[in-house]
Amino acid sequence: MVVLNKIYTRTGDKGETALGDGSRVAKHSARVDAYGTVDETNATIGLARLHAEGDIDAALARIQNDLFDLGADLCRPHRDKDDEAEYPPLRMNDAQVDRLEAEIDAMNKALEPLRSFILPGGSALAAYLHLTRTVSRRAERLTTELATVEDVNPAAIKYLNRLSDWCFVAARVANDDGKSDVLWVPGANR
Repeated sequence: MVVLNKIYTRTGDKGETALGDGSRVAKHSARVDAYGTVDETNATIGLARLHAEGDIDAALARIQNDLFDLGADLCRPHRDKDDEAEYPPLRMNDAQVDRLEAEIDAMNKALEPLRSFILPGGSALAAYLHLTRTVSRRAERLTTELATVEDVNPAAIKYLNRLSDWCFVAARVANDDGKSDVLWVPGANR
């Protein structure tokens, strides 16, 4: 259980922060950038939820919790003896990825195939889901960049990849099952 009695600690005043294993790194390190952008993704979901109801709101609540799991995974570097640690690290798993895929498939059944790219917009919920989609793509890029220099849980990368797809399909659902999507018209303003 997490207990936060005091919010400021002054331990980051010199540009460093502690990772989940207690090691200290620069606040601009690739790892901090990756999990910080996961946190930003979570914040954009909070905005989307202001406009969500029912199944989409419930799914977004689950995703927000998953993103805290993902941040916990990324903030604790992989070590050979993770399983032997006093407090084993929380790691993303394929079941979380599978759930997103099942939800994408279920939402996509009601949608007509796309004949053009979609401009981010339509309803307020769709616009915020598109914002979440783009921020989660950035989190994915930063996480895959981190994976080129440090070990990263593959399920974390898969989850971010599926999340952006989930947001795209959910945005179409939020736009009256795609009927209110704003379509790109190539060269329309030449």
